[in-house]
Amino acid sequence: MIFGFNTDIRHEDTVYHVQSEAREGEQLLQTQVFVQGRCIGKRAVSYASSVEAEQIGDPNAGDPNRIEQGKAALDRNVDSNDARSGAIHPNVADPNLVETSKDQHKEKLLRNLHRQVLDAIREGRLDSILDKRDTPETLAAVKELDLEWTNAVSVHARGALMMQLRVTEGGTPISGARLTFRFARPDAAPYYAQVLTDGQGKAEMSVQVDEKSLPDSSVLVQASFAGRTATRKFQLRPA
Repeated sequence: MIFGFNTDIRHEDTVYHVQSEAREGEQLLQTQVFVQGRCIGKRAVSYASSVEAEQIGDPNAGDPNRIEQGKAALDRNVDSNDARSGAIHPNVADPNLVETSKDQHKEKLLRNLHRQVLDAIREGRLDSILDKRDTPETLAAVKELDLEWTNAVSVHARGALMMQLRVTEGGTPISGARLTFRFARPDAAPYYAQVLTDGQGKAEMSVQVDEKSLPDSSVLVQASFAGRTATRKFQLRPA
């Protein structure tokens, strides 16, 4: 799966929250910009056509022919690159490895899109990079998905890392949001887990871990709901 990106950035007197995600159902990479919880604009491109163009912001990104060509280019790119590295045989490819490589490529494109929007904010030219097809009415209907770590001051107990989180949309708790956790530590493979939020928008995740390893560990959490995501990366430290 592809984890999104979230950044708070200040320009002059305004703090912008920039949220980027891969919308798999629509085959889009999308960045939304919020100010005080209100969506002020979006930037979206087809990741299929972007693969062929090798850059985000291809002017022909919406062309159906370019999208189909881009899909084929992605397949060729993944197969040839992985075959050369020895990860995939050129004639007998492991589907799981192919999908992993595709996800890595899409995540790189998403990171570039996120960086483009951040750079535009820093340089005071945000309006020039946002899509023009969105009206103030459609933007007003977009609610910011937020992810809050509610027990950050007391996260380790009885030999386990316990994280309690809350998902809201425009301040309203979200029931049934899917939370995906990726716990990374230096001495073991990443640990993944998924849970759903309850009626109050709350969920918790627990994993056995030595408290001494917390400073070298991190947790990436992605909340998904109604085709939208919010991603946060948390650094850990002992109590």
